[in-house]
Amino acid sequence: MTRRHPLYIVDAFTDQPFRGNPAAVCLLRHDCPDGTLQAIAAEMNLAETAFLRPVNGDLFDSSDFRLRWFTPTIEVPLCGHATLATAKVLFDELGLGSGALTFQTLSGTLRAEARGHRIRLDFPAHPPVLTPPIAGLAGILGGGPIEETLVSPTSGLIVARFGGLAGIRALRPDFARMRRELPQAPLVVATAPGDPPYDFVSRCFAPVSGIDEDPVTGVAHTTLGPYWAAKLGKDRLRAFQASARGGELEVEVGSDGRVGLSGASRIVLRGYLDIPDSEG
Repeated sequence: MTRRHPLYIVDAFTDQPFRGNPAAVCLLRHDCPDGTLQAIAAEMNLAETAFLRPVNGDLFDSSDFRLRWFTPTIEVPLCGHATLATAKVLFDELGLGSGALTFQTLSGTLRAEARGHRIRLDFPAHPPVLTPPIAGLAGILGGGPIEETLVSPTSGLIVARFGGLAGIRALRPDFARMRRELPQAPLVVATAPGDPPYDFVSRCFAPVSGIDEDPVTGVAHTTLGPYWAAKLGKDRLRAFQASARGGELEVEVGSDGRVGLSGASRIVLRGYLDIPDSEG
């Protein structure tokens, strides 16, 4: 027997279709082996595919869910844009429009709350610390000079700060070299001060995870938010990720070790995924 699982593609951190970061969202009607979930993510071939199951009860009467994220090659412990996409589906398609949603994940409990046309995510912060320059990093990123190099001790994310938006847009990373020389880095982020109305800009690269350049990266902003909040002396910031698709985030840095990430999103595809029961 084959069951149909609702499947959506959502463009996250944008209010326009075909911009921002696309994520697939699969609402599972039964548990599936990890190998099946990984195969589905490879089939979707997007930066992330989110898989959702209610903790108790049915999809339509729950507000507490288990959430997992897979790139085309691996499972990841945290993903911002696919969480935003999942919340968009639950609020708009399943009618869970009041109160907050709770997600049980590999990174602990995450929450999502609808705020007008935007959704606010509550994530753990991963602040970075200054580190000595990393040999060859400017060459790997295809730009320079790098003004500061930082690493998040909790996530392993590498941050390279440049002088401005022009330097960020001009980067031409060598992804093969990045995979070879920085295999321990799940994400390499280039950032710089932004031009108004943005406080800072970024681009994000994750070839080790099977994603050369990620269009808009929520998890990077759990590190960039604390960094730029300290630099600029403000706890509410506007961010732009300067990928080819582009995307916007509002970032709130709390004193409780949490970061709020807010953004819009658009559902661009609604359908079903057929999975035989024998695979679940």
